Amino acid sequence: MQRIIGPEAIKDIDFNTTQLVDVRSRTLYSFGSIPGAINIPATEMQKLYELPKDKTIYVFCQKGEISGEITEILLDAGYDASELKCGYLGYLSWLLEESGKKEEEAFCRQVEKSLQKKFRGEIWSRFTRAIRDYELVKPGDKIAVCISGGKDSMLMAKLFQMLQRHSRIPFDLVYLVMDPGYSEANMGIIQKNADRLGLPITVFKTDIFDSVYHVEKSPCYLCARMRRGHLYSKARELGCNKIALGHHYDDVIETILMGMLYGGQVQTMMPKLHSTHFPGMELIRPLYLVREESILAWRDENGLAFIQCACHFTDTCTTCGDGGRSSARREVKEWIHRMKETNPFVESNIFRSVENVSLNTVISYKKDGISHHFLEEYNEKHSDQR
Repeated sequence: MQRIIGPEAIKDIDFNTTQLVDVRSRTLYSFGSIPGAINIPATEMQKLYELPKDKTIYVFCQKGEISGEITEILLDAGYDASELKCGYLGYLSWLLEESGKKEEEAFCRQVEKSLQKKFRGEIWSRFTRAIRDYELVKPGDKIAVCISGGKDSMLMAKLFQMLQRHSRIPFDLVYLVMDPGYSEANMGIIQKNADRLGLPITVFKTDIFDSVYHVEKSPCYLCARMRRGHLYSKARELGCNKIALGHHYDDVIETILMGMLYGGQVQTMMPKLHSTHFPGMELIRPLYLVREESILAWRDENGLAFIQCACHFTDTCTTCGDGGRSSARREVKEWIHRMKETNPFVESNIFRSVENVSLNTVISYKKDGISHHFLEEYNEKHSDQR
């Protein structure tokens, strides 16, 4: 029975017990062969019988056209022979792929080193602090790390991978990529970046982009809602109890101001939320304390390029999910930037403002959907004082 091996077996060859035999022409052999192989052209078959029978013989040709037949002849002659099915060209393809993997592994180590050294304070420490302070990861969690293909989610995935490697808390990860209708080119960028960062992604397809394409009013809001629902559903199907999104510190402070200026309310983007429609599922935001400028610096330091929104409406949208308020978010970004020129603490003050709410100085507030007014207790407190 003919035996066939693949090119991956070559790296484990012990030439004390194995002999590679190149049965191509002498001309082809002179242009290059697998290291350690001897050349016995198929036209000189009689020389095959001079091979030592105490060695395993691996036979190959250019691309597998005649090596199988010659292997059969050797087996019939009592040799321990196998065919290198891929041939020399297959070996070269495998070698190129292996070289690419080594380059990716080296690049991956470089990225991890940058997070451990240069960006330790700005990114890694802030990431782990959010995990700790907001209790985002608990023993036994299975977290779907949702990767959109942008800089934030890719960084979050890499940080989670490093955390899992070094954490004392046992938890599982799924690197989840939803394809809502990306172009082939954009999906290629996502896969390439995942390979370079050493992230074993799980991809699933939806038709969200097509579904919202003809929606005239707030297509981005509908797209975001549909994406969230599909992510929850797929994560639950995979046995996850949490999904992680890549919102960062700047998203938080911009959301606070947008709520006040455009929504007439005081609210923030929470570091974690229980899902209303998917019982038992939770949303977490591990980049909650990481500044966007640090993420951009990390991206540029490592020469990385990521996709943005890449939907049917625009290839440059960076604010999908704002319910059509992309221009408002840009305005808020600009306001914060201008205010920072005269007050360097403006960003941290905005962030802390929702941590220091004094209910004694609030006209009204909502708790669990129920409105409360300061007059409910005002007269009662005054009468007690009298």
